[in-house]
Amino acid sequence: MSQSPNAVLGRTVGNRGLISRATERIQGWFRPSGREQLSGERLLRIEELRSERRRIARELHDSLLQGFQGLMFRLQAVRDLLPRYPTEAMQALEVALDGADKAIAEGRDTVADLRHSPVGNADMAQALTALGEGLALQKDNGTGPCIRVLMEGKPRDLDPLLRDEVYRIAREALRNAFRHSQAHTIEAEIGYGDSQFHLRVRDDGNGIGPEVLDQGGRAGHWGIPGMLERAKSLGGRLEVWSEHAAGTEVQLVIPASIAYGQSSARRRFWFRRTEKWGDSEHDS
Repeated sequence: MSQSPNAVLGRTVGNRGLISRATERIQGWFRPSGREQLSGERLLRIEELRSERRRIARELHDSLLQGFQGLMFRLQAVRDLLPRYPTEAMQALEVALDGADKAIAEGRDTVADLRHSPVGNADMAQALTALGEGLALQKDNGTGPCIRVLMEGKPRDLDPLLRDEVYRIAREALRNAFRHSQAHTIEAEIGYGDSQFHLRVRDDGNGIGPEVLDQGGRAGHWGIPGMLERAKSLGGRLEVWSEHAAGTEVQLVIPASIAYGQSSARRRFWFRRTEKWGDSEHDS
């Protein structure tokens, strides 16, 4: 029995409506509810706040805690000299007061770092060279190690926020080598490769004990854990090699697609870091 064109058309439209409603229902099964979306956003926000707290903790360690630790060592030296050697104690106290001034200055710099780039308009090599010169000035008698900055490959532009985090890793590694390794020479090497960007900081000093490396750092010290956290947040990898009396090498490797590409990985890093920086500015 033949059907009129209008009847066929009506049935076709009706079937399409049924299919459309069924599709919407199936999609609704997999679409998160408003409550689930809110819960996911809250979890993301909590993780962002945790990451921000870890970042601030790293900054405080990099400046204030290390500065005050050095001040305590100097004050202990003054105590040991009293009361038998008052002249030497007075000289040691003057050195301690100078150290306190430097700790306060570094504290101010840390607050500025939380809001502004620690590198500024300089490139990585220039920034690390200036850092090495600043560390050398801390040795009044000129007995500090020689710090050299080397570069491999043709320099490329790094994302500004990523570049700042790389600089902070290099700064921590250089400070540790300068203050604790008793090295004669410290080198910072920057490598711009086709497949990856790398940073290496190495010295010819005393080395780090294997038990310290196995534990990921000394108890109560956050230098190595802070560098590891920073490297992970960049999408990179950080390795520490050391042997007794053979020196230490810290190596950071970041894939080229993140370091200087326009990949989705780099865009995710940029968005995450920009959002965190914006939160810290608004909350201050």
